[in-house]
Amino acid sequence: MVCRIIVLDKGPYVSFANCALPYYMSGEISQRSSLIVESPDHLKERFNIDVRPNTEVVKINPGRHQVTAVHDGQSETLDYDRLILSPGSKAIVPDIVGLKEADNVFTLRSIPDVDKIMAELGQGLKTAAVIGAGSVGVEAVENLTKRGLKTTLVEAGDHILPFMDNEMAAIVSRETTEHGVALKLNTKVSKIADHRLELDDGSTLQADIIIVAAGVKPDTKLVSEAGIKTGKHGGILVDGRYQTSADDVYAVGDAILIRQQLTGELTSIPLASPANRQGRQVADVIMGENRRNQGGIGTAIVRSFDIAAAATGLNTEQLKQAGIHYQAVHITGQSHAAYYPGGTPLSLKLMFDPKSGRLYGAQAVGKASADKRIDVLSVAIKHRMTVFDLPEFELSYAPPFGSAKDPVNMIGYAAENLVEGLSENIQFDEVDDAVKAGAYLVDVRNPEELDRDGRLPNAVNIPLDDLRNRLNDLPKDRQIIVSCRSGQRSYIAERILKNDGFKVKNLDGAFLIYSAAYPQRIQHTGGH
Repeated sequence: MVCRIIVLDKGPYVSFANCALPYYMSGEISQRSSLIVESPDHLKERFNIDVRPNTEVVKINPGRHQVTAVHDGQSETLDYDRLILSPGSKAIVPDIVGLKEADNVFTLRSIPDVDKIMAELGQGLKTAAVIGAGSVGVEAVENLTKRGLKTTLVEAGDHILPFMDNEMAAIVSRETTEHGVALKLNTKVSKIADHRLELDDGSTLQADIIIVAAGVKPDTKLVSEAGIKTGKHGGILVDGRYQTSADDVYAVGDAILIRQQLTGELTSIPLASPANRQGRQVADVIMGENRRNQGGIGTAIVRSFDIAAAATGLNTEQLKQAGIHYQAVHITGQSHAAYYPGGTPLSLKLMFDPKSGRLYGAQAVGKASADKRIDVLSVAIKHRMTVFDLPEFELSYAPPFGSAKDPVNMIGYAAENLVEGLSENIQFDEVDDAVKAGAYLVDVRNPEELDRDGRLPNAVNIPLDDLRNRLNDLPKDRQIIVSCRSGQRSYIAERILKNDGFKVKNLDGAFLIYSAAYPQRIQHTGGH
């Protein structure tokens, strides 16, 4: 079948690497031409597609199967047999006094956006502020800092990277501040004037350039005006074959709502991988193939300087909002075999059903291999696996690449122990209240570790190797909570104490997770 395909795009570039824009700012991607993936001429030559950039669709008339577009001031009405809508998303611009009037405020969504930013950066600027600490905000901060600007990241929420949980995002925050970035959480911008930001905590901030990265929302005003049904946040409603409420009109990409496979709720997942899959599928549907929009679970990764943060499935806030009962477990492993040089820590978190073990979500933070582990867990979650499947995964191993017992296997073992009742854990944000209520906190690290890294508040130190000889020092009439550095030794301590009749819970993630979430609570001695 021969089809005539016309592509109308409001902007000058019909196929560009949106995700590459922050890295172009620092020069990590050095050539502007690298940002442009395809050109209208090449698409015409290879595929005979009629691509029309700088052409804005101003009206959709589903009843007449027509769209009206404007190019160079000239209006044209085009007929269609099938119409595919892919308007994408647009940047959310907060309602801040003086923002619209400021001459140094930019968003980062397109090549024209980054061209304006690069022209401004070429003026020898010294300071920058980024408003919003999602993925784009964190990437912008990294690359402005690498360019030599003193950069501040301002976030209204209590942690960066909202797709991550607080304690996991805190590890990334620490990395970001260690590279000289000033981080202001729980802070909003009240006013912008004279290259200064007034913050709601009463402070002011100098910024030669300001980038707004406060998130995105579906760009669907034109769609709504055409009478095509939209839902949450203006996202286009589509069925399992990507058809909208209008006959012969389909929609894909950031602008549509899809079904969250774990909750069944309609949601927006504005990520590149789902959008590309949807584009292929809708083309197959129109050409008569049996393809279905199966929804998604949301899988993302972002880099901040030398560390990566990745997540898949639901985070704890989403689980709570959905009313899903869950349990969480943390482990800290290594990117590859510990005895092989160059390994780095990897923090991994898993959320699952405490009875069936069904997987709900996972997060990873580390300098290496966070992507590998989250990709594996994404497949497991999408295919409705349980914690009992994870120890059975046969993952590639040689010392430079992994461990004989991969972190994915290990977190499966840890979660399996919880489901089967062999272990009980308590979370980092529950332990302080438990101690105030009478629990007895025991840290089984060695004394030199406490001197080096710091001490948990209200913890009694009994090294693991001394524990069996000091059982009489512990109260059998109180709840005991055990902790170590990462949770492995404290699990052994839990088994020893339970075998002797004590009531014991393991501090999940132990010192590493607690200290990342609450660095100000760690007690340091010896001049540290």
